[in-house]
Amino acid sequence: MTGLSGEQVLMRIFIGESDRHGHIPLYEALVEFFRKEGFAGATVLRGVAGFGAHSVYHTDKLLRLSMDLPIIVEVVDSQER
Repeated sequence: MTGLSGEQVLMRIFIGESDRHGHIPLYEALVEFFRKEGFAGATVLRGVAGFGAHSVYHTDKLLRLSMDLPIIVEVVDSQER
């Protein structure tokens, strides 16, 4: 398992809260994958508002648009990985 000593790289993965991998949320599948692969760390952040490629605005303020909030998965490890 990689430690956090020395220079590390941060990778950000932008997905939607409703994105799934099979029957589980995609962010859970990604975090579990990075953990099993021995990456130094991963964090999931839930956005309160955002838009993507189709310019559809998602926010937690409007009940009808809150079903697919932005999710950011941040992964830290060495440049080689």
